[in-house]
Amino acid sequence: MGRDKIDPITRAALRYTISPSEYEALHKYIISRAPSRVQKCAPQPPRYEKMTKGNSEGGDYTAAALRAALRVFGTTYLGLKAWDSLIQAVSKRPPKKSQGNARTSLSFAAILFFYRLFDRFFRRLRLSLLDEKAIPFRKRNPLIARLLTSVYTPAVGASLSGFFLLLSPAKRLRSTLAIYSLTRSLEFVYNALENGEIIWPNGRPWWFGSWMLMPFATAQLLHCLVFNRDCFPSSYGRLLHSNGPEYVFRKGHSLSSFDVVDALASMSTLGWPNYISPILFPNKPTNLPPTLTKIRAITDSAHPGITNSSCALLHPKDPSCSRVYLTTILSTYPGIVKVFTIIYTALALLSYRKYKTKGLSETLNTLAARILKAALLATGSTATCWGSACLFANYLPRRALPTKRWYLSGFLAGMWAVVAPKERAMFTYSARVALQSALDVARKKGYLKRQRGLEVMLFTVALACTGCVVETDSKSLRSNLLVKTWETGLKGM
Repeated sequence: MGRDKIDPITRAALRYTISPSEYEALHKYIISRAPSRVQKCAPQPPRYEKMTKGNSEGGDYTAAALRAALRVFGTTYLGLKAWDSLIQAVSKRPPKKSQGNARTSLSFAAILFFYRLFDRFFRRLRLSLLDEKAIPFRKRNPLIARLLTSVYTPAVGASLSGFFLLLSPAKRLRSTLAIYSLTRSLEFVYNALENGEIIWPNGRPWWFGSWMLMPFATAQLLHCLVFNRDCFPSSYGRLLHSNGPEYVFRKGHSLSSFDVVDALASMSTLGWPNYISPILFPNKPTNLPPTLTKIRAITDSAHPGITNSSCALLHPKDPSCSRVYLTTILSTYPGIVKVFTIIYTALALLSYRKYKTKGLSETLNTLAARILKAALLATGSTATCWGSACLFANYLPRRALPTKRWYLSGFLAGMWAVVAPKERAMFTYSARVALQSALDVARKKGYLKRQRGLEVMLFTVALACTGCVVETDSKSLRSNLLVKTWETGLKGM
């Protein structure tokens, strides 16, 4: 039976559902083992290829792109629906009427489909302009010719498909995806620059590394926690609450978890007022404003030797800031070690293949050292966030950077990253959530009202950067799986 004897609708449905190579594998492993009645109805792989073959190479390429886009749409839609059902079952909330899952899935499918089409178009355009027949055009338009014949042209042109992210109504998902894609693409660009010796031609300095992201990320996160807690990442909030210093997150106290943090924010706004002890001066009225009356249950019984309001709030029973700081690190460290032991052990079990070449004792020693260093980083950083408030209260004038000093506190806390400089995943994750919180704060304060599609532009730039790196130095991705996924999944090569 020839190609002309099949119904056009059936042929189109088959063509956009399964490719000839996929059908051949399906026929080999499933259809050939099915009952004879099924085998008689199913065409042989050569016949199926003739039935679904297009009139041109471009037609087959478009069909493959549309086939991949339809699969992305279906997979994403089912995944989002399953996730929503799981969240509703756990939280026991009534289902929402419209969640935009279809539009989100459509945006991902459109990105894949048009990325492949744009990539093919700009590649063919580049090759045609490099042909000898296009020499007159290149002489008449040298600038345009250089732009269109650049090795980066297909990647930059294909990245225009990133604007289809606008179809998704999920703003949080768009923002998270844009920030993750941008940070990863910048990481790839840095790797490419380093591999090409464009930077560090004599070798990278020993002190330079991803740990330098941590001070800036912690500075932003701490300031966000104190003044814009609604923009603070919930995962960090839970970690601080469950494993934070006892003198900040007091367990079993009448105050709520973040009343102390709110009081510190009020003190910052008021310029850090001095503390007048009611024990030494019972007849003298307190200088705390009415907004801080809630914390008087703590400050009224503070040690008489304390003179700073921040010290009276953070460690009311001990007048020594340094002793409280060291005691906090020592008392909190064991609990943090337990948490990191669970996390890193689970990660080690998931990536056990990396440790096959090493002996058991060497693997355990490496894992133990990593756990202890990461726990010390988390403990010291958390304690420094709050302990530095006392440091600045003692050595800085009251009106010197009253609110901005929280950035300095966070920066000092992030310097603990030198203890575990190889925890790259932790540093990059902190940088991403810090960027997310900064973006949320900017939106909250109205700085980005006119830039509604900012995350879409960032995502498009990330696609362009990653595509350019793949075109010139795919080893900079440092993951064969990621390169293969980009080449076969996104570009369809």
